Amino acid sequence: MLTEQQGCAVLKRVFQSRGFQVQENVPFKEDDVSFQADGWDPQSRVGYEYMTHQADDFDDLDPREIGRLGEWADAGRLYFFVIDDTNIETVEDLEWAANRFLDEVVRRKGARP
Repeated sequence: MLTEQQGCAVLKRVFQSRGFQVQENVPFKEDDVSFQADGWDPQSRVGYEYMTHQADDFDDLDPREIGRLGEWADAGRLYFFVIDDTNIETVEDLEWAANRFLDEVVRRKGARP
């Protein structure tokens, strides 16, 4: 399992390598969803949240809010990669998952950032 710091560093590197202009630790507020996003590109409206118990992320972003982010992704409004640290064992696992997510974002948007 990766720490909050390790996971966020991996995600920032992956997202930036794919052309996203990541801002770290951004207060995100839209409609009824509010949390501290680990990474967010406001222009492309693509971001990530590496959920860890270490950082109390489960108190900051609840299941209802995660559901809303999913609804917005389905509608093409914005895209957040939300992943739980208990689902990731290695850096390679996280890189693979983040790249699959970004592949889908690019497919849905029809273009790169």
